[in-house]
Amino acid sequence: MSNATQVASPHVMNTYGRLPIAVSHGQGCRVWDVNGKVYLDALGGIAVNTLGHNHPKLVPALQDQIAKIIHSSNYYHIPNQEKLAAKLVSLSGLTNVFFCSTGLEANEAALKLARKFGHDKGIEKPEIVVYEKAFHGRSIATLSATGNPKVQAGFGPLVEGFIRVPLNDMAALKKATDGNSNVVAVFFEAIQGEGGVNPMHMDYLKAARALCDERDWLLMIDEVQCGMGRTGKWFAHQWAGIKPDVMPLAKGLGSGVPVGAVVAGPKAANIFAPGNHGTTFGGNPLAMRAGVETIRIMEEDGLLANAAKVGQHLTDALAREMKGVQGFKEIRGQGLMIGLELTKPCGELVKQCADSGLLISVTADSVIRMVPPLILTTDEADEIVAILCPLIKAFLAKSP
Repeated sequence: MSNATQVASPHVMNTYGRLPIAVSHGQGCRVWDVNGKVYLDALGGIAVNTLGHNHPKLVPALQDQIAKIIHSSNYYHIPNQEKLAAKLVSLSGLTNVFFCSTGLEANEAALKLARKFGHDKGIEKPEIVVYEKAFHGRSIATLSATGNPKVQAGFGPLVEGFIRVPLNDMAALKKATDGNSNVVAVFFEAIQGEGGVNPMHMDYLKAARALCDERDWLLMIDEVQCGMGRTGKWFAHQWAGIKPDVMPLAKGLGSGVPVGAVVAGPKAANIFAPGNHGTTFGGNPLAMRAGVETIRIMEEDGLLANAAKVGQHLTDALAREMKGVQGFKEIRGQGLMIGLELTKPCGELVKQCADSGLLISVTADSVIRMVPPLILTTDEADEIVAILCPLIKAFLAKSP
């Protein structure tokens, strides 16, 4: 086949800066394009393909479900909604779940929960604390909560009711909110994804939980990208031993089938009543089966431990290879959510890596991000290092 088969249709809206690659199929942590070239997938559909590609336990389950029913409606009970909700409640220590289809939808629902929480307390104009460099989605409300001016440009006026503070700075959070009786919630990613793989520090997570308890605010932790076992625990905030009041999930929850969720604790679980919120596709039988089976397989195959072990192996190997290299700043993240920051924009490395058979992304201009399937092996991690590090070194060796 010629490369012409990999050029996007002129009829598809121009919303993505795509590489000239059309993926045909995958197996494990590898994908093939329509020309037969193979790639090691260190991006995992952007933290979505938890179980990799064509997983031998997942595929038959989804085939079985498709043959039964794909979609009905939330007018009726969907048994696997209750099954998946019970599992998420068990894993999180929270109490109730609302199902949707995407991370954006989950974050939008969280923002609505926070506002209604405020209105129910008699607050006419509720305000939510959000963070610099945050990314919560591209709807008008989640865009307004996002901390990236590039993403917001051209879409004003933004939604009001947000107070923005820097990461990991408790003094700044208190200063920005002291004496403000309109504050209802603090909303952040446990580890920022699009913002450059920036983790919230453990002491900050604990202090934020304590402050929300003290001031009767909701603590809302966006686990869309860093949750579902990616860091070696089910949810990244669990490393700090705390529980949020509201936790949006998506991405890895369905291993490629679109599914989102908002998991809520006692303080937020009963804010919504019938008619307050809803969704057509959320909680459909196919998505719920995907979520149930994903978690079952993760438990059976020990993928949390694998994410921790292989993630540490990969991080250590990258650190060894990059030590002392001029232009390399640091490695951040946890488990199989890894960011390597360089001192200059490095977007060109995405194509260079793809040309060499490795799929990665670059976010925040100068951060190489890897969020591979949680089935990644140490041998595959070594393969990533062998492809990636020479390309980074060659890139940094070039004059600016």
